[in-house]
Amino acid sequence: MAVKTAKAAEIPNVPLGLGVPPFTPHAISVSLPKWQDNVDYEEGNPRVADAMVSGYPRFFIPLPAQKLAAFCARKFGTEGESCMLFATRKVADDCRAFMKAQSPTPVAPRIVQYKISPDEEVHRQLPRGTVAAQEVDLYLVLFPKDFFPYAKQFWQHSGMGVSSRLAEHCLTILSPEDVQVPPTSPTNGTRPSFKAVNKHYAVKKQRQPSTEEVDDISIDTSYYLEERYGRNLPLAAATAAKRALRRRISGVLVHDTPDDRRPEPSAGQQDAAVGPSSRGVSDLSEDDVFLYPTGMAAIWAAHQTALAALPPAKSVCFGFPYTDTLKILQKWGPGCHFLGLGTDAELDELEQLLKREAAADPSKPPVLALFTEFPSNPLLRTADLPRLRRLADKYDFLVVVDETIGNFVNVDVLPYADIVVSSLTKIFSGDANVMGGGLVLNPRGRHYAELRAHLDTTYEDVVFEQDALYLERNSRDFRRRIKVIDANTEAACDFFHARSLASPSPPPTAVIQNVYYPKFETPQHYATCRLPGGGYGGLFTLTFTSMDAARAFYDALACCKGPSLGTNFTLASPYAILAHYAELEWAAQYGVVASLVRISVGMEEKEKLMSNFAAALEAAEKAAQASA
Repeated sequence: MAVKTAKAAEIPNVPLGLGVPPFTPHAISVSLPKWQDNVDYEEGNPRVADAMVSGYPRFFIPLPAQKLAAFCARKFGTEGESCMLFATRKVADDCRAFMKAQSPTPVAPRIVQYKISPDEEVHRQLPRGTVAAQEVDLYLVLFPKDFFPYAKQFWQHSGMGVSSRLAEHCLTILSPEDVQVPPTSPTNGTRPSFKAVNKHYAVKKQRQPSTEEVDDISIDTSYYLEERYGRNLPLAAATAAKRALRRRISGVLVHDTPDDRRPEPSAGQQDAAVGPSSRGVSDLSEDDVFLYPTGMAAIWAAHQTALAALPPAKSVCFGFPYTDTLKILQKWGPGCHFLGLGTDAELDELEQLLKREAAADPSKPPVLALFTEFPSNPLLRTADLPRLRRLADKYDFLVVVDETIGNFVNVDVLPYADIVVSSLTKIFSGDANVMGGGLVLNPRGRHYAELRAHLDTTYEDVVFEQDALYLERNSRDFRRRIKVIDANTEAACDFFHARSLASPSPPPTAVIQNVYYPKFETPQHYATCRLPGGGYGGLFTLTFTSMDAARAFYDALACCKGPSLGTNFTLASPYAILAHYAELEWAAQYGVVASLVRISVGMEEKEKLMSNFAAALEAAEKAAQASA
């Protein structure tokens, strides 16, 4: 723990636009250290846009993927065409169908299969064990560049685009001469103006990579070192790594004690000891767990599976969700009922809606599925899952629960759900250097047979081998890390709550309006699923009495700042600005106000962490006094 704590304490001062964590080739966040940086990011200000070399991969297409796409557009496209890259024909077909459905003007994207074989000369020069000499099948969706925003929406919402490691692998095994992209490449230069309803981390002009920037990581030296010093498994062990991941998620391992001296992790060995699941449903097995390249891909797959396996109907989004969950339910299928407050009063409203729909057509279920987060992002509210389960049983719809923030070390939601989804990118990984998602079917669910049959025939494992290896390595100690982070977060929230207007005795200088945290928000519902010894998770949100106080707090906070959560280091974000900049008035109706600061707490030494929080709060109080 000392190593991780020291590492976490050393990284807050990351320059604007660089990856977070720093010096990490596949970092999944980006540094936006000042409040104005976030505003300028959303506005597409060149000061920020031109500094960006990283970003959350569903919103900022990673530099290796940008370079590979530019090469593919030049090789297979016509003048004025751009392309998106996917790992299978099925996903490429889904992208094409989405573009045709969403575009207000006709578009006919083309799909090209591109089999990339290792360049013999390049492969001979690689250090042994660095990269497998494997062929890669890529599927290119080519389209006129004016339609790029619709392809980007699919990339963002579905989470099924190629990973940065897969793109880098392709660049590595191609001849260097092949992938030099001239400035006149169809995908280079300024992209068309497009103002989406919700851009979410997406600047108007995404910075294009220079050849030098991408070439610096064309051979994954970090991966070579991971394998050389035993922290990662050799690439050939990817199957075992994925087996280990499914077993960890399903809770069937009797002993999950990795031994790096073995050729495989103990969790992934064929003969590893497994038993009844610890996740509240004893007959759950690793075969009920499906891995995806991102958490959002798991949510998208859950909705796609429900639409295909059951009679189509509108879904329900209960509670204010992470933005793309709502977009998925709205843009695919018949649409969605949105109950954004997630209160008990809205549960009453939901019950009346179900009664009306059932009475209007008794021959079919009134809704297809209800999606909810436990707890929600960013307001950390939890729904009454037992009551939702009773309604689902009565009206025959699915319950899909996103447990990313609560996580299955702290809460047990599977007994109430038909499907549980999670972003493995977050606390399960912790190191913020790999993406991943998981989908778990409840074998005791009423529609388990239909859902399982559909997934058994349609599921495609598109998790790239190197990504699986990093995710397996990172997750070996996730239970220990969660306990440290839970304790740090509860201490921080107790500190802020005592100094907020929500306190029974608020101080006269209070600038914090509310502390959103499961201990304070809908605690009775969280307690229903809280495991013995489980904590409240590592995320909380603050709202302030003024924008001046919020900005001063954020600017003074001594931690990393950027998108994502669940990192081993503390990471803060002005969430409403990043997630809902184009719809702030709409989001405020549900409590997601512009002054909101979301904080994901890490493993730093507790006293140092509390000192940093106290200093930031003092800066906020001084700013409020100065503007009074």
